[in-house]
Amino acid sequence: MTKSSSLNNSKVILELKSVTKTYITGASQFNALDNASLKIHQGEFVSITGPSGSGKSTLMHIIGLLDNPTSGEVLLEGRDIAKLKEHQLAQIRNITLGFVFQQFNLLPKTSSLENVLLPLLYSDVPKKDRQKIGINLLIKVGLEDKFNNTPAQLSGGQQQRVAIARALVNNPKIILADEPTGNLDSKSGEEIMKFFHQLNEKEGRTIVFVTHDMDLAKQANRTIVIKDGKISEEKYA
Repeated sequence: MTKSSSLNNSKVILELKSVTKTYITGASQFNALDNASLKIHQGEFVSITGPSGSGKSTLMHIIGLLDNPTSGEVLLEGRDIAKLKEHQLAQIRNITLGFVFQQFNLLPKTSSLENVLLPLLYSDVPKKDRQKIGINLLIKVGLEDKFNNTPAQLSGGQQQRVAIARALVNNPKIILADEPTGNLDSKSGEEIMKFFHQLNEKEGRTIVFVTHDMDLAKQANRTIVIKDGKISEEKYA
């Protein structure tokens, strides 16, 4: 059975149907996304790539519920969420999605453990359980001796590991990573990608990452290529 045919038997966790995102400036308008449709299946490891200005970041923002489409549907586990209000989207983001960015987005004067625990401030997890969860995640990403270090006391690769632990703290169904190795040296970047592979292969995590690096994109099981706001092709490993 091919990879593409086996996906037909797995659950579609996220789907975009004919999504267009239009920006209007004065008398002109620009379609950052143009009638884009795709399906992300549970347990997939997907890359999104394309040239600068192609629409890949806009696509990631739509997938991550950080922006609303001008038209089309965004279905999360079959539920159309494109037109939900911001407080509803924020709740879904916090519970369902874990974000890892090129800029690590860590609070500079806050310890690794405190940074990891931030999303739990808006969750139903009992306060007495939070620290244990954060400690276990930092151990999981190999930072068992960095609980109390601030970002300035960590290397770039270590900061990104803290960011990954933070993304995992609410046990999200989908991990979204936007250029996750963009600010790292090649060795640290390889370590981060290796960790993403472990999350996907050993835990069945659904991972979607954006990159402009085609060699990096090829590490995914499926690569979505976007050009001029359109999904131009899909490649399977």
